[in-house]
Amino acid sequence: MFEKELDNFIKNALLEDIGDGDHTSLGCISKETISKAHLLVKDNGIIAGIELAKKIFNQVDNSLTITQKLNDGDTVKYGDTAFNVEGKSQSILQAERLVLNCMQNMSAIATKTHHLNLLINDTKCKILDTRKTTPLNRIIQKWAVKIGGGINHRYGLFDMIMIKDNHIDIAGGISNAINKTKKYLANNNKKLDIIVEARTLDEVNEIIKHNGIKRILLDNFNIENTKKAINIIEGKCESESSGKITEENIKQYAQCGVNFISLGCLTHSIQNFDLSLKSI
Repeated sequence: MFEKELDNFIKNALLEDIGDGDHTSLGCISKETISKAHLLVKDNGIIAGIELAKKIFNQVDNSLTITQKLNDGDTVKYGDTAFNVEGKSQSILQAERLVLNCMQNMSAIATKTHHLNLLINDTKCKILDTRKTTPLNRIIQKWAVKIGGGINHRYGLFDMIMIKDNHIDIAGGISNAINKTKKYLANNNKKLDIIVEARTLDEVNEIIKHNGIKRILLDNFNIENTKKAINIIEGKCESESSGKITEENIKQYAQCGVNFISLGCLTHSIQNFDLSLKSI
């Protein structure tokens, strides 16, 4: 499924960019012209998207030759070369922008994820991503989180039950929402993990009374109440913290004993990693 979705992503992204042709390259460069370029790193961090770049080049022109110098997940510094690509100049230029757009975004996400992981690496807590991704780019952004050492949360609305505040309020309370959900799953013969969001310690106490809950999401809890919530949960299910978590306090949350910390900032407000594809 992943490979099929990835191929569709590449196909649609190329169609968006190339349309009926790269008329600049077609107009000023002969189709027989052969050239070589390298992917130049102009930042410090974690490189991500090399495997994707190879797939993009291959879909544009499977006669292009890519020589890897680095692998996804490698630590890089300014001046490093990630790979060389050689072949028809028109093909390289057609793929250039998509490769750069993807790799710059993916490397930034992987770098951020890696950095936050280092801040809590002496705890048992794991970092999760969220659904706060750029529409139609989720597949590569979640891939980048994994390259950076994070864990993918649910991929979409279809692969996990996550009962959040709006579901709870509309359903008429936590217990109603949980019971209706369990009935729905049974009636439709679906086996999906159930996560329930808690806004208060009272809600944690109500959720923990129900069997079959995979995880409780502690939403916008402060440090003191997070510790209290973990004492209430007592390992009966997994725990996750989310909201108001920053580089400055992430270790404090992890030290509370939560199993996971989910962070929208990994994907929704990331600054691009500087990369260039230059002829050599």
